[in-house]
Parts: sequence; structure tokens; C-alpha cells
Amino acid sequence: MNSRNEVVSHYGAGQQSHTTEESFTTEDILWAVGIWSVILTLSPVIVFYMLMVA
Repeated sequence: MNSRNEVVSHYGAGQQSHTTEESFTTEDILWAVGIWSVILTLSPVIVFYMLMVA
């Protein structure tokens, strides 16, 4: 029933990526910082677990 809205949302979804193709957005930087903080926080726990189990 909402075919017009679906088409508009489909074509509007990739519009931002074309304008900021060469630069990082704030959301990209926050996502990367969040992922690396989780990795760096859990890595000592994983190493300690592997040393205790092995």
C-alpha cells in the first residue's frame, strides 16, 4: 500500500554515503572507538582465561 514511501526510502538510503564517500563521519569514528574499546577491554580477560584453562 505504501509503495511510494518504500521507493523513496530505498533511493534515499544510499544518498548520504555518496556525499561523504571520502571522509569519516562522527558516527563512524564513535563506532570504531566503541569496537576497539570492547576489544582492548576484553583481551586481557581472554588471555587470562586461556592461561588458566590451558
